Formats: sequence, C-alpha cells, structure tokens
Amino acid sequence: MKITEKNVVEQLIMKNEKALFFIVDQYGGIMKSIIKKYLGNLESIQEECLDDVLLLIWNNIMYYDDSKNSLKNWIGAITKHKAIDYQRQYKKFLLQQEFEDHMLIDFNHAETQVMANILSSQTEQLLSSLKKEDQLLFLQHYGEQKSIEELAKAQGIHTSVLYNRLSRGRKKLRAVIKNKLHE
Repeated sequence: MKITEKNVVEQLIMKNEKALFFIVDQYGGIMKSIIKKYLGNLESIQEECLDDVLLLIWNNIMYYDDSKNSLKNWIGAITKHKAIDYQRQYKKFLLQQEFEDHMLIDFNHAETQVMANILSSQTEQLLSSLKKEDQLLFLQHYGEQKSIEELAKAQGIHTSVLYNRLSRGRKKLRAVIKNKLHE
C-alpha cells in the first residue's frame, strides 16, 4: 500500500514502518531545523534527539487529533519539546562536568597540600641530621634556588667552601637514607 498524507496516520497506528519513512521524508527537514535551533551544532545529540522524536511519534500516534492540529504542527510540537528536553539535559550535563572538574581540582589541590606537608616534614627530619648552618645552606640553595655564588657573597666565604659543605651534606644525607631503608 502506498503511504500518502491522507493515510499516514492510519498506517502509523497499524505500525506500518513505511509510514515512519514517509514521515522522515515529508517532515524530516522541519524536524532537523527545529532540533538544530535548540541544540546548535551538537550533531551527535541532534541525531539522538531526532531518533527519540520518531519514537515518540511511533508510540503516541494514537493521541494525534486532526481536529485540533495538522500532522505537521503536531510533529513540530513534539520535536520542539523533545529538543528543549535535550537542551536541558545537555546544560545539566555541562554543569555536572564543571562541578566534577572543580571538585577534582579541589581534591588535587588538597592532595598536593598533604603531599607537600608530608615531604616538608620528611625533609625537616632528614635535614635535622645536618648542622644548623648546613641545614640553612641546603634550604637556601635547593629550596630557595639561590646560587652558590650568591650565597658565598652573602656569607663572605669562597664558593669552594660551600661546594665542599654541600658535597659532605649530600653524603651524610645518603647515609641517613640508606640506614632508614635498611631498618
């Protein structure tokens, strides 16, 4: 049987798939333009929305009343409402993503702070095995990134003295770490 504008509703009620193809051929452009109006260029969502509109038409054709509206307007209304639903869902998804990203950033910041505190504590413990002046030297050179030349000038001593102190300090720290690992 040939599907026409006059018998398409009847054929949809009888679940004739060819009637659904007729709807796509006849009103597909209108449905796509309505969906695009509300969903912009989100093509994957547009296709899913169109599929849902067709499913709604298929499942709810028995509620269509030609005395209240034309089929074209009825399909347009269904399409508009479904596109608005998708728009809301997409906005909700974006807000949820933004919230999750914010929570992840907060978690990472908190995790970084905890790690910094742990490392700071461990560094202090490790450096406590050095003399006070060597502790200060390590903190200034490695922590504050001050150059040997800058530190030597500030202390009024030769750079070779500082290089020797750093070298001896590193050896001592290696020995401390090695002992802790073997405990």
